Amino acid sequence: METHSVAEITAYVFLDLAVIMVIARLMGRLAVKVGQPAVIGEIVAGILLGPTLLGALPGDLDTALFPPDVRPFLNVLAQLGLVLFMFLVGLEVDLSFIRGRERIAVSVSVASIVLPFALGVLLATYLHSSHDVFTADDDTTSAISFVGFALFMGVAMSITAFPVLARILAERQMHRIPTGVLALACAAVDDVLAWALLAVVVAVVAAGSFSGVLLILLWSAVFALVMFLVVRPLLKLLVGRYERFGQLTPEMLALVLIGILGSAWVTEEIGIHFIFGAFVFGVVMPRQGAGALNHEIIDRLEQVSVLLLLPVFFVVTGLNVDIGAIDLTGAGELALILLVAISGKFVGAFAAARAQKVPRRQATALGVLMNTRGLTELVILNLGRENGVLDDTMFTLMVVMAIVTTVMTSPLLNVVYPRRILDRDIAAAERAAMGLTEAYTVVVVVDDPVRDAGLVDLACDLVGRETPAQVVLTRVVRRSRPKPEVASGLGADLELMATVAGELRTLARRVEERGIRASVASRFSEDPWVEVTDLAGSSEADVVVVRDGWGVTEAQGGAPWPASLTGSVVVVSGEVGEAGLQPRGPVAVVQDGGADGRAALRLAAHAALGRSVPLQLRTGEARRGLRRGLADSLRRAGVTVEAEGQALPSLLVAPAGTGTVPAADDLTPILLVHAGAADSDRDMDETLAGISARPGTA
Repeated sequence: METHSVAEITAYVFLDLAVIMVIARLMGRLAVKVGQPAVIGEIVAGILLGPTLLGALPGDLDTALFPPDVRPFLNVLAQLGLVLFMFLVGLEVDLSFIRGRERIAVSVSVASIVLPFALGVLLATYLHSSHDVFTADDDTTSAISFVGFALFMGVAMSITAFPVLARILAERQMHRIPTGVLALACAAVDDVLAWALLAVVVAVVAAGSFSGVLLILLWSAVFALVMFLVVRPLLKLLVGRYERFGQLTPEMLALVLIGILGSAWVTEEIGIHFIFGAFVFGVVMPRQGAGALNHEIIDRLEQVSVLLLLPVFFVVTGLNVDIGAIDLTGAGELALILLVAISGKFVGAFAAARAQKVPRRQATALGVLMNTRGLTELVILNLGRENGVLDDTMFTLMVVMAIVTTVMTSPLLNVVYPRRILDRDIAAAERAAMGLTEAYTVVVVVDDPVRDAGLVDLACDLVGRETPAQVVLTRVVRRSRPKPEVASGLGADLELMATVAGELRTLARRVEERGIRASVASRFSEDPWVEVTDLAGSSEADVVVVRDGWGVTEAQGGAPWPASLTGSVVVVSGEVGEAGLQPRGPVAVVQDGGADGRAALRLAAHAALGRSVPLQLRTGEARRGLRRGLADSLRRAGVTVEAEGQALPSLLVAPAGTGTVPAADDLTPILLVHAGAADSDRDMDETLAGISARPGTA
């Protein structure tokens, strides 16, 4: 075997890293284009750079590109990437998901671990003789070999990859419906149980004796107690420090990294592998009030881990995977492994969910989701290989199983939960969560909770005397950074959204003081108008109030709102202070008799009724007859109508596309509002009927 100097090895490492990054990014993008998580493409890239593809080409290209004496250096980088990944896995585990769902989450998780674990152990009794890595003939060694093999097979069949599952749910918006939240809860419990079980298995394999196992487990328990009772309270100080500085400082990040590496070292010394230390450190990181902090930590660590270190881990894994070497016997064993892995997880989760009265479709979706194994499975398989439990052939077969069970999740979910049913369930869940009823609904898009307090008062005015009525306050927080690629970031997103919802509830009290029902909704989005459109549709909004210029994108060609938005769109182009509209003058409306004009008339009449002020009609010279007829009809509907110019209006409602208003109005404290035609097929008589004053709460 050719050996290389230190300088040559260094050069090889740099070259290998560059090649790995290029292939990983290309395959990651390809995976996303076909509807798979980017990490699946990167895993496949690692396999292709090994014997499976490069090694099958003339010239042993895998050995030429990754010489044997260079691989240990790549392995160190891979292990560092693995440590950071396990920290992110721990950081993603948030048992608050199970609140209110403890019984069903625990029962589904336990069933989806126990059944596949038992089936995995049963399968191991058949496969062990063909894949025994020990050559010793004594019974003790053979027994230890079988126990280790069986336990690892059981755990490998039982795992669910929480980060990948959370990413799939977030991309499909399923975390907004009960089924998605339940899947997150089950996966969170599954993660904790499976990693605890794996720690015991590693202790059994590493110790080799009963007394050794007890000693390792004892020290592991001490480590866990110190982390939860001592380290966790100290880490909460990070939240206060982050809030004071307003950003993640290098010292804070250094402290987190020191904690990750130190915890990894301790568990390696204990004998349960370094990944458990990193995982536990992620679990004990603060959650309450730490959404922004955790977001920044994920961002910083993923920049190094995802771009550089984890792809190296995939290649180190791929160098030990040779799919081309699978013969007919191996193909039969792979079929058995897939059968046990898929059926064990699915049947366990489905049966437990049905026993808890979960509807069939939702229970089926749970069974599909719990089969997601992803990168987490590779971690376990590498652990088994390092501990001498899995031979190269079994390692290859199990890696293929991990990829297949992850790739199949999204397509099967599309079949089990079609988009039309998902959209229906999201709308129903949203209405239930906000307590919405069949009522006249005004949605207010809040950008700044302080500055937009006046918009809330305007929304209440626009309710008029409609009854029942409700005002929905929503704030869409734009993403200032890309979504994480490996971690889902969902837990931190939800925590931040809870903070935003708290700010909105302060404004909601202003609505309730007017005797109107109030609801709040908060979201993360890269395209805010999409969220507003969805909310308007699910809440069956009659009116959407938004400040001029909010959410305008080049993709919309400068249009102030998307055409798909339902309800009259009120674009506030003047200033409304925190105290609302001042002074309390009449409401003026520009009326042209068209669909937009009818919508504007209805909004203006509601505002006049809501503010208990007169309504001024403005029309062009050619429409004076229309104005006289409208005035009489409006008075019969209970609206006070006064002549134009009798008093300065405080609010002007104009149909979209009206253009500029008379110059004299520039000196008037008015607010220009564009009203989109919500009911273009409603004639004037129906519009007037809708304006008719009725006893209400406003």
